[in-house]
Amino acid sequence: MGAESAVGTDTAVAAPGCAAKPMRADARRNFEKLLTAAREEFAAKGAAASLEEIARRAGVGVGTLYRNFPNRQALLEAVYVEEVQALCRSAADYSDVPPWDALTGWFGRFIDYVATKRALADEMLTTMTKDAPVFRSCHDAIFETGEPLLERAKQAGVVRTDVEFAEAIALVSGVTMVRNATPEQMKRVLAVALDGLRYGASG
Repeated sequence: MGAESAVGTDTAVAAPGCAAKPMRADARRNFEKLLTAAREEFAAKGAAASLEEIARRAGVGVGTLYRNFPNRQALLEAVYVEEVQALCRSAADYSDVPPWDALTGWFGRFIDYVATKRALADEMLTTMTKDAPVFRSCHDAIFETGEPLLERAKQAGVVRTDVEFAEAIALVSGVTMVRNATPEQMKRVLAVALDGLRYGASG
């Protein structure tokens, strides 16, 4: 898929109806362990990931998984939303970083996010459309987080002023389509692609 304020990260994405009410500390730990295990399992196996294996990896029983996530779709959506929230929160890591480094660093995080996102979205799209509220809210949250980073770089004169965030994110998303690339190769291709944003900048 894959909106303004300073390098921000008050951006909230509404999660599906799991874990919406306050949780005890132990229940919260189980919930978070399940999200972590699910993210790893879906990234590794895609549609072949089993809920039983996710529960095993998290160190909890299947009953605990179903108390938190009534069905597979709810778990998929929760992991997808958490990945977007983590990406948005990561912008805060760049608040004191020079504008160009902040922008490119966050796009590096976006590359990591896409790897998990694709595995999740492919399965989610078997039961919903790309216009589903969860996709729309996540798309908006990413734009609300990334646009200020791009604007800050423009104001510093390190990025050309005619670039829109939608164009920049399309460029970065295109890099993620490179097949059979190692993480280091991916970073190299991303660096070369992002250099195009600086062509004609005033700084």
